[in-house]
Amino acid sequence: MRVILDKYEQEIEDALDKGEFVSVPNLEATKQMFQEAAENFRQLQQTKSITLRVNTEDLIKVKAKAKRNGIAYQTLIGLLIRQYIKGEKKVVLD
Repeated sequence: MRVILDKYEQEIEDALDKGEFVSVPNLEATKQMFQEAAENFRQLQQTKSITLRVNTEDLIKVKAKAKRNGIAYQTLIGLLIRQYIKGEKKVVLD
């Protein structure tokens, strides 16, 4: 019984037959590197809950601005942090 391959699968089989793929010298180390990279990427996509002390007046103003824009104040604070990290917002430290 012959398995029917789609075009992509056939290209892979042909490449294997021609010896176009080569073995990685340190397969286990390479696998470990990619596993760590995948785990790091997964962790970077997660959110983290923090406790933050802020001036009451500042918090009231942030909540008011968030409400006017129809978003949660925590979302607004997260956006401000992200913009600062990307260099889109500046904070002057003396």
